[in-house]
Amino acid sequence: MSIWCHNLNLSSRSLAIALVVCVTLVYFSYSFNACLFASITRTLQQSNLRNLLTLQQQQRNETDKSNSTPSPSPTETAAGSGIGAASSVPLFSVSILNATSAGLGHGMPSIDGAPKYQMLRQQGLRPSRHLPDTLIIGVKKSGTRALLEFIRLHPDVRAAGSEVHFFDRHYQRGLRWYRHHMPYTIEGQITMEKTPSYFVTKEVPQRVYHMNTATKLLIVVRDPVTRAISDYTQAASKKADMKRFEQLAFVNGSYSVVDTNWGPVKIGVYARYLERWLLYFPLSQLLFISGERLIMDPAYEIGRVQDFLGLKRVVTEKHFYFNATKGFPCLFKSEARSTPHCLGKTKGRNHPHIDVNAIERLREFYRPFNNKFYQLTGINFAWP
Repeated sequence: MSIWCHNLNLSSRSLAIALVVCVTLVYFSYSFNACLFASITRTLQQSNLRNLLTLQQQQRNETDKSNSTPSPSPTETAAGSGIGAASSVPLFSVSILNATSAGLGHGMPSIDGAPKYQMLRQQGLRPSRHLPDTLIIGVKKSGTRALLEFIRLHPDVRAAGSEVHFFDRHYQRGLRWYRHHMPYTIEGQITMEKTPSYFVTKEVPQRVYHMNTATKLLIVVRDPVTRAISDYTQAASKKADMKRFEQLAFVNGSYSVVDTNWGPVKIGVYARYLERWLLYFPLSQLLFISGERLIMDPAYEIGRVQDFLGLKRVVTEKHFYFNATKGFPCLFKSEARSTPHCLGKTKGRNHPHIDVNAIERLREFYRPFNNKFYQLTGINFAWP
């Protein structure tokens, strides 16, 4: 009997030991599988990230190629570089952007611990093309290119690099064609496109409305007289034998009658074109940016744009510096370049001398139209 009890005790101890060993094996197996799963997940996310960066790099290369090809469009502007360190002075506080404020580059949001970015890391990045949420519709020679480059500093904004002209020239190609010209974005990013001629083209407001009634519209405006001279200056730089501004802006060589059929003069009657847009979009979906203030205080205007688009104020005064030679704000870094640069040779171009009497006559012509524009927008831009 004692032998049987002794054997039973040994069997119980063996069973207990075997149970402990099994539990230990199960624990280590679970821990190993959990680590392996986490490692695989991180690898997939990093792979997705690399794929997205590759796609965006390819898209930017395509954009650079398209921008390097001369375009017949009068609204096309060059975006290049060219600054001298000796000619630049700080606009506000002079500090280089760090990687966390600018994101991972190429329009990617920074993984800064915000809930939506944590969710993106967990789910993986799925880039795709979308129709634009926001359009910069004008006005030509008022600062639309500067606005686009400045707002693209925001990691949650992705924009087509060149003017697509879908709603005024390529509408018959359809929305699928239009979407193909948009950049890749991920969840939480805004898709944007700029074509200044949209503002003055009769059919565009209705076409944009049919695409998306909630589209947000950005409109840069400046003193219409200065804008007309800038428009003329750009055209004259491409045509050596062009007539003088005064000859084109007035009928029969007299300052008494303004030629309202001449493009540079006609575009400046902003109220006429704005009334068309207000037939389809409420004023709350339009933001008017002062072209003058965009040059003098870019951080202020870009702050307004970020608020309008529902974005966190990431782009601030530390992103800009003033180039004394060009008389234009420049960037410490941008989506395409990590070094300080200006927007291009066409920015800050010197205007030709215009007869003072001609300028005063044009101001007199525009004054009632400007007042009507102030009433429609609820903003007094205080143009002369």
